[in-house]
Amino acid sequence: MALYYGGAIITAIFGFIGMLVGRRLRSKFKKYAQTPVANGLSGKQVAEKMLHENGLHDVRILNVRGQLTDHYNPKNRTVNLSDDVYHGVHMSAAAVAAHECGHAIQHATSYSMLGLRSKLVPIVNVSSKIMNIAFIGLGIASYALGQYGTELALMVIIACYSAFALFALVTLPVEFDASKRALAWIEDKRIYSNQEYDMAKDALWWAAMTYMVSALGSVVQVLYYLMILMSRRR
Repeated sequence: MALYYGGAIITAIFGFIGMLVGRRLRSKFKKYAQTPVANGLSGKQVAEKMLHENGLHDVRILNVRGQLTDHYNPKNRTVNLSDDVYHGVHMSAAAVAAHECGHAIQHATSYSMLGLRSKLVPIVNVSSKIMNIAFIGLGIASYALGQYGTELALMVIIACYSAFALFALVTLPVEFDASKRALAWIEDKRIYSNQEYDMAKDALWWAAMTYMVSALGSVVQVLYYLMILMSRRR
């Protein structure tokens, strides 16, 4: 069973990398939050402007609690901005607000990857529940059913991690595209200076790196347990 501890080690390694990237992201956001933007627009006003100029008049902008809790909800068509982003008059707020509006535009234009990610959500939720049972059952199956039971449990674990990996991989183009739309709009409208634009680009790049680490970690987990399964069949 010592070999199976590798999964926990992989989780710990990518968890640590994710923590470092997350810390860097928070550092960048804090830095850019200390520099007021010249045009005086708050995150809410940026979102209103971007949505209006893209013809999205039925998307509401809501203020939600927490830090880095910003998100777009396709179910009720709302752009949800955290306190600092909603009220903030700085480049971090502008970048995040524009990014979330990028998701709203994806939804309005039926961006295929966003639709696919939404369809994967219930599968990922079910996989999370099955995963816990599968790991508990791995030891029991090994004892009660021998190699057959172990392989069955491993196949379930691989299927669950595959669902996580697919979701994480689909999330990448969704997030990169939302940032691309946000930056293109910021650059096209010229409502910020070149220096402010570079701040927005840098902040969104580090935000994207958190998703990159998550996707890479999920893929490595799939390959790890697949390797175990294949080695047992030799």
